[in-house]
Amino acid sequence: MRSLVVRLDSAGDVLLAGPAVRAVAAGSERVAVLVGPAGAAAAQLLPGVDEVLEWEAPWVGLEPPPVRVDEVLALAERVAAGRFDRALVLASFHQSPLPTALVLRLAGIRWIGADSEHYPGSLLDLRHHRAPDRHEAEAALDLAVAAGYRLPPGDQGELRVSPPPDTRALTGDDPYVVVHPGAQAPARAPSPERAAAAVRSLVAAGHRVVVTGGPEETALTAAVARGLAVDLGGRTDLRQLSGVLAGARAVVVGNTGPAHLAAAVGTPVVSWFAPVVPAERWRPFRVPHVLLGRPDAGCAGTRARVCPVPQHPCLDSVTGEEITTAVATLTTRPAASGAADGASVPEVTA
Repeated sequence: MRSLVVRLDSAGDVLLAGPAVRAVAAGSERVAVLVGPAGAAAAQLLPGVDEVLEWEAPWVGLEPPPVRVDEVLALAERVAAGRFDRALVLASFHQSPLPTALVLRLAGIRWIGADSEHYPGSLLDLRHHRAPDRHEAEAALDLAVAAGYRLPPGDQGELRVSPPPDTRALTGDDPYVVVHPGAQAPARAPSPERAAAAVRSLVAAGHRVVVTGGPEETALTAAVARGLAVDLGGRTDLRQLSGVLAGARAVVVGNTGPAHLAAAVGTPVVSWFAPVVPAERWRPFRVPHVLLGRPDAGCAGTRARVCPVPQHPCLDSVTGEEITTAVATLTTRPAASGAADGASVPEVTA
């Protein structure tokens, strides 16, 4: 059986689809994933993937391209050439899988499954309903299981990527903590001043710090590192970043793709977690982690990309000392089970 898994948005979303992809791979002769440009590099890292198809969908993303009939039909032809027997369309709870399902029907795929709260007509063979408050990784795996796929024996459904490379030439040999100050959505990252304060506090506590960021974030990483930390801004692709994160004692990062990449390589995460999206759906998955921030801030549940509250209190209320304490919690003793609620109170889970 040849199977197609679709996840058209960000790199972090694609990483969270990993357990579902492995379940599909365990029951298929060949697996392809259809992703958008932002998720292609992450898809290349997922175990179980034989082929990556890339397409920028007009119904996904913040600046989507216009709908062009020729491009939609060209995608349908590319998918048809794969001769897929079945397809799963993965999407977040607020997204509709139905436009994608229509294209897959045009491509001749006879069986399609997805989570959908909207009537799908003949577009879906499996209309699955997501369980309330499920983590995004669990929800995707739930859909795969409902479609008849199962994880192979010994696979516990954690996040995984292909073996990370040795990146000591970038980081040096001595132990270090990573600070990743940026995020695709500004609401999910602290201000540069707060991130720099975290670096200063970590260095004062005796940690060696490595600051990471993408090619468009070099000014940010330089401002945060400020000569106190190793600045790797713009110097790693996603695979190299997986090696940097794998070698770290802990990663300090917002709710963004590198948090999920850290989880996929098994590194503890201190998360600047803005409550614009629910923590139960988007927290670092199955690794020890601490959530820092104000879950009761005025931005809670808004899905805002830019903080709607003056002075960004949900994250900029977090001090460098709190970051340092959270790192110590994860690196000097086992993480506690359970959770704590409150403004800038660590939430520690394993």
